[in-house]
Amino acid sequence: MNDTDTWIRRFFPSDEAAIQLICLPHAGGSAPFYRPVAQALSPHVEVLAVQYPGRQERHREPMVDNIPELADQVARVVRESVDRPFALFGHSMGASLAFEVAVRLERTGHQPLRLFASGRRAPSRYRHERVHERDDDGLIADVRKLSGTDQRIFGDEELLRMVLPAIRNDYRAAETYECPPGVRLKASITAMSGEDDPKASPDEVAAWEEHTEGEFDLRMYPGGHFYLTEHAADVLAVIRERLGEPAASR
Repeated sequence: MNDTDTWIRRFFPSDEAAIQLICLPHAGGSAPFYRPVAQALSPHVEVLAVQYPGRQERHREPMVDNIPELADQVARVVRESVDRPFALFGHSMGASLAFEVAVRLERTGHQPLRLFASGRRAPSRYRHERVHERDDDGLIADVRKLSGTDQRIFGDEELLRMVLPAIRNDYRAAETYECPPGVRLKASITAMSGEDDPKASPDEVAAWEEHTEGEFDLRMYPGGHFYLTEHAADVLAVIRERLGEPAASR
């Protein structure tokens, strides 16, 4: 397995796909979170799901606890992996990371078609959050509140202890991230979120418009931080529409 293979999961490879969609997981998340997305969009859009170091089969590798360094590494891998027009999708921490990856790609002449920023406030909207500094019980309480982790994990002490370091690491990365003022993409942005997301208010999500020189659209859905699990069909429809997938494939 080469270095690129350790980072990218192609659950449904498709040589006929006209577009590739790079998907970046949320805090504590891993590439298989996007397997249903890959299946739903195949074969017209090929999903390349990013697997962060320090989890699942990469559990022995050191984790990266800040967005800029992780974005440097992911951008390098994306440049080596994409071979056709591509877009980026990130949820929660993955949205901040996708933005920084897109910034780096544009600087090197690799132009994304669009950024889908899900469940995350705009990079310019910083909050002073320090959940990553809480003890284990405090961190677990916040994860429970967001309802994004398989609830079976909370009943398995051994499994919970295995995933907590990755969750804490990613919380640290997300909570300490600050975007320099005035950073904008040439790529268009679609921002999506739940109306009752405690991590991103509607106004904070709408502020993604300040970060693009292209088109912008905002989609809000009933629900909280993981609204997209309840509205998967709607989210997928937006992705298909914005990427120009043929109507017959829907």
